[in-house]
Amino acid sequence: MQLIQETPDLSAYLAADEAVDHHHPLVRDTAARLAVGVADSYEYARAAFEFVRDSIPHSQDSGDLRVTWRASDVLERRTGICYAKAHALAALLRVEDIPTAFCYQELEVVHGLIAVRFNGDWHRQDPRGNKPGVDAQFSLDGEQLAFTPDLASNELDYPVLYAAPHPVVLDALTAARDRPHLWQTLPTAL
Repeated sequence: MQLIQETPDLSAYLAADEAVDHHHPLVRDTAARLAVGVADSYEYARAAFEFVRDSIPHSQDSGDLRVTWRASDVLERRTGICYAKAHALAALLRVEDIPTAFCYQELEVVHGLIAVRFNGDWHRQDPRGNKPGVDAQFSLDGEQLAFTPDLASNELDYPVLYAAPHPVVLDALTAARDRPHLWQTLPTAL
């Protein structure tokens, strides 16, 4: 699939915003801890990916009813759904000057992931969290995402690389009282 940048300006993929609050002390402190002992930005990106994937449970898997959406809240509360975990990973990567985009898949509902830019190309990564039947891995040599859309069921990968989280996603997250409420309002398309 050909990935399409929403904007040609790479600096947009390094920006902070309300959801990707990489100026927050907790984001900066977490990034500094992850950077200890890594040799380069690629190793840092892998460490940040594995940290978010493995250390922050997907709230559906853990049964956590809280809804997080801001990167610093995801890191503080150690919970989030795919979108929230993508926001946290993007903040951890952007604070280290690694261009990071938001991308989505349309499954039964819209699923969120990120893409990182290395060696002039974008590479999608899915920090959702592994469980039986899900084995997402950090890779620049071919995707190993949590899910593969079933084209026969009209599922799809959206090719657009967004500089900020999609407004439909943010609206659902910020309006949700709790995860059961969020599950009723998850977007089914962008």
